[in-house]
Amino acid sequence: MTGRRDYEIFEAGNFVLQSGAVFPAMNLAYKTYGALNSAKDNVILYPTSFSAQHFDTEWLIGPDGVLDPTSYFIIIPNLFGNGLSSSPSNSGNEPFPQLTYHDAVAVQHRLLTERFGITKLALVYGWSMGGMQAYHWAALHPDMVERAAVVCGSARCAPYNYVFLEAVKAALSGDPAFRDGRFVERPVAGYRAMGRVYAGWAMSHGFYRDELWREAGFTSLEDYLVRAWDATFARRDANDLLAQISIWQTGDISRCAAFGGDLDRALGAIKAHMLLMPGATDRYFDVRDNEDELGRLVNAKSAVLHPIPSLHGHRAGNPVNNPRDRAFLKAEIAELLNK
Repeated sequence: MTGRRDYEIFEAGNFVLQSGAVFPAMNLAYKTYGALNSAKDNVILYPTSFSAQHFDTEWLIGPDGVLDPTSYFIIIPNLFGNGLSSSPSNSGNEPFPQLTYHDAVAVQHRLLTERFGITKLALVYGWSMGGMQAYHWAALHPDMVERAAVVCGSARCAPYNYVFLEAVKAALSGDPAFRDGRFVERPVAGYRAMGRVYAGWAMSHGFYRDELWREAGFTSLEDYLVRAWDATFARRDANDLLAQISIWQTGDISRCAAFGGDLDRALGAIKAHMLLMPGATDRYFDVRDNEDELGRLVNAKSAVLHPIPSLHGHRAGNPVNNPRDRAFLKAEIAELLNK
């Protein structure tokens, strides 16, 4: 768990999970930016992505950023399993229970309504696992969500996406530190193996073909892999990573009592202005999944599919050091917020 405490904790108490199990003393870590207006209608919810904590994603927030805190009250809720909100590394729960996006949205909803009295969201914005949460929000609280931006995300984890995550899990858990279903110490080799697997999936064929890693100052392909990927996941507890992968793999907006596994029914419940922004070269959140979903958003106020024209694969949706892709996101979100 990080020592940087620049966030607040919402204590959800003994929370009944979607599975029916009770999670004792569940905590949701969050940070806010900007000011809530008197009407409480200038709220942007910005859930975190895989392994990210709020300070990993707040680069996107600023007066000249994609999300403007001078106009909006922005809340970043940290997803369970990220080491700040309830996670294997900080909860003491063994074995750690199966959590879902539905659980995450339920606690986030309590945070908004109980702590802030918020009943309307101007926008739910999310990338990757954050995008899947944005989709869940739009389906589960259609009268609350005015707009949703799903960036490199989908309504459910596709089979191909699931298989990618199986490779990630196998690489990480192949380390001898993984015993009896959990990590008993830091898996040094496992972290590196996971990073190498991720490097091949997260970026596109064209990214490597055109040696775009040189634009970030790397001197060789090996230099890029070592400095950009080998230690990327070592900053997180390995059991936390497995918990988040489990949430990701079981992600499906229709997998709940309200929709009974009927994806058409779940997508049809959405009333928001929907912006689907897959990466044009994303390998595991494929454009075709969003294309299929688009035609099922029959009750949305509007629904558009605008792929990010980039060779940066999945990372096109998180362009920290990529001005071109960042400008694309900023323009698209500005247009969405004007609807």
